[in-house]
Amino acid sequence: MAKDYYGVLGLQKGASAEEVKKAYRRLSKELHPDKHKGGKDAEKRFKEVNEAYEVLSNPQKKQMYDQFGEAGVNGGAAGQGGFGGFDFSGAGGADAFSDLFEGFFGGGRRQAAARQEGNDLEVEIAIDLSEVVTGVRRDVRIRRNIACDRCGGNGAEPGTKLDTCGECGGTGQVTRTAQSFFGVIQQRTVCPRCRGSGKVPEKPCTKCDGEGRVASAEEVQVDVPPGIDDGQALRLRGQGEAGRRGATAGDLYVRVRVRPDDRFVREGADIRTVLDVPALDAILGATVDVETVQGNVSLKIPEGTQPGQVLRLKGKGLPVLNTSRFGDHFVTVNVKVPTRLGREERRILEEWRRARG
Repeated sequence: MAKDYYGVLGLQKGASAEEVKKAYRRLSKELHPDKHKGGKDAEKRFKEVNEAYEVLSNPQKKQMYDQFGEAGVNGGAAGQGGFGGFDFSGAGGADAFSDLFEGFFGGGRRQAAARQEGNDLEVEIAIDLSEVVTGVRRDVRIRRNIACDRCGGNGAEPGTKLDTCGECGGTGQVTRTAQSFFGVIQQRTVCPRCRGSGKVPEKPCTKCDGEGRVASAEEVQVDVPPGIDDGQALRLRGQGEAGRRGATAGDLYVRVRVRPDDRFVREGADIRTVLDVPALDAILGATVDVETVQGNVSLKIPEGTQPGQVLRLKGKGLPVLNTSRFGDHFVTVNVKVPTRLGREERRILEEWRRARG
């Protein structure tokens, strides 16, 4: 008789992922073997609930089940249909093909560990160009799962212990059969009861419901180093989502955006600006003040400076990330020729032109 996984969980066909999850949590608590020691009916029902949840919590398997029923996810009994009689032992057993079949079934050995680790998070902050020179410290507020302070992150109610999962024997994986174009194969997948940890709480923590983590809004301190470039991301190890039941936490990536500054053009660690220089100063030479990212600096305009000539202020640019070096500040000279002359100015310039013959 075909199994009605929705019925096992007390749901209507097509129930959402959230409804499946809620039903599973409720029933797994009610039917937990520790509450019904020696109760065969409860133990059988508990296994049926786990089996139903394994299928309906997986989007691919749920889709196959909705379309084809139990046969869509189980693929028939071992040794039947297709290449069911083929012996994989000569090729190292079904494990030799696990990487290939992970793509089809979404399972595999690597998921047992991966599903326990906390997710990585990414946030974005904006800083001014002036803060690139000195570096800056920012407090960033994020929402994330953190380790439960009641159970210490292991998911067990204080005073109780973690037991070896009876479903997978502590391996974190269960074996199932699946139909592929090679025939019927066996594959290991994440245990639906312990979800890969190999342990289950004797009594789930009342605060985190046995997850070992709870949602929280927190401020994280971020130190942005001098010389950071626009779009670069800082990685804060272990500052992402907490792992399930004490597993490794994810990382927090802080992407830094540097606000444009109309006064300066940035090229890596170098800065470029344009300086208007009166024609006489370009001809005779002068000393002028130039605004840089490090403050005002005196710049000598050599005698006979030409329009478009580029002058360098060495080491007056931005810091080079993770070094003690600085870029340079390049000044492009824009010679300003007066559009109007007074009578005396014209007389002097006419005499200068005659003198240069």
